[in-house]
Amino acid sequence: MTNRAILLTGLALAVAACGSKSSVSEKNASVEQVANSVREASGDQGLVSPGKWQSTVTIEEMSMPGLPFEAQEQMKTMVARAHTSETCLTPEEVKQPKGGFFGGNDSCRYDHFTMGGGKIDAQMHCSQSGTTQVMEMSGTYSPDHYEMHMKSHTEGGPGQAVSMQMKVDSKRIGACTGKEA
Repeated sequence: MTNRAILLTGLALAVAACGSKSSVSEKNASVEQVANSVREASGDQGLVSPGKWQSTVTIEEMSMPGLPFEAQEQMKTMVARAHTSETCLTPEEVKQPKGGFFGGNDSCRYDHFTMGGGKIDAQMHCSQSGTTQVMEMSGTYSPDHYEMHMKSHTEGGPGQAVSMQMKVDSKRIGACTGKEA
């Protein structure tokens, strides 16, 4: 999963919870089913105010047992620093989020997705082209900020497994400028 996908998944999961009046609890659900449940729970007011969100991803731990030690150390050094990006949420995305807004694609299913009372917890698995990925996500949220802890384990790629633990910290920082990624 790329850094951009990690940022968007974390943002989407936590932002999905912001501003909703009801809780959502889904099991063995597609990304579209989760999106529909969140839309129903949030009603006509949308999930959050549209605007510019700044997200910082920090890789806390990484394991790549199939790589030589030197390559693992080089990779860990490369990703050890925090990565910050900005994303614009349009009014349309806020009012009518599509299934992919919440992370994943048609090859993914949520084992569980729960949100409510300022907390979110989810586990998703994806299988595509002989690769399997399991992601666990938990965190807290408010209308203008969230913090998400994520664990990811991928197997079946080019002969190796990769496990990562990361933290995503995101906050709404103002209006969109049109220059966001």
